[in-house]
Amino acid sequence: MAKGDKPADLIKDAFEEKTWHEIHTTDSWRVFKIISELVEGFEKLSRIGPCVSIFGSARTHHNDKYYRLAEDIAFKLTQKGYGVITGGGPGIMEAANKGARRGNGKSVGINIDLPFEQRPNLYIDADKLITFDHFFVRKVMFMKYAQGFIVLPGGFGTFDELFEAITLIQTRKIGKFPIILVGKKYWSGLMEWIKEEMLAEEHNISPDDLNLFTIVDASDEAVQYIVKFYSRYLLSPNF
Repeated sequence: MAKGDKPADLIKDAFEEKTWHEIHTTDSWRVFKIISELVEGFEKLSRIGPCVSIFGSARTHHNDKYYRLAEDIAFKLTQKGYGVITGGGPGIMEAANKGARRGNGKSVGINIDLPFEQRPNLYIDADKLITFDHFFVRKVMFMKYAQGFIVLPGGFGTFDELFEAITLIQTRKIGKFPIILVGKKYWSGLMEWIKEEMLAEEHNISPDDLNLFTIVDASDEAVQYIVKFYSRYLLSPNF
């Protein structure tokens, strides 16, 4: 949604007939904008080395236990040689970038330009901040340049990123990278629904799909899962 656009205006605009000239002009410039965002993302992120994407709510307060947990996870990842990628905003994202900065690790922020939020946090490396207009381009960067995904409690955006990662792995569009959900209490209701309704009742997934992610409570568990996963392949960060 462009700045200043109201939801009602966008709905009306979708039903208005447009001339070929309007379609051609608007969509052509949008294609160039999308290409420029992809190129910038590829150029900056292709050099960052092994990183873990950390997802979570922008609304989490700095006194919240999950804020502290995200900061601790990011710090410990850097001590194992991994950089951290976040959405660049406040809340859990800020906490993760803060932890990466404290650990002297690479702190990447993939920000999104929104009319009501969000400003990039202060803990992103100056040369590793990118701001996008398009959510889907931003998600490409999250998925393409991460060696794992750690997901803390969040809202619709966090769930979008989580299920994007699960879907890409399930369909083998990307490798089977580790996905770790942090906070058993927060995720337990969703997991129960997935098992009882999605799997057992409706058969919309296979039993093996439940192995695409794991749930932990402690920062050490999350970090160790990443380390153990790659030790099976004799792989470790190279910076």
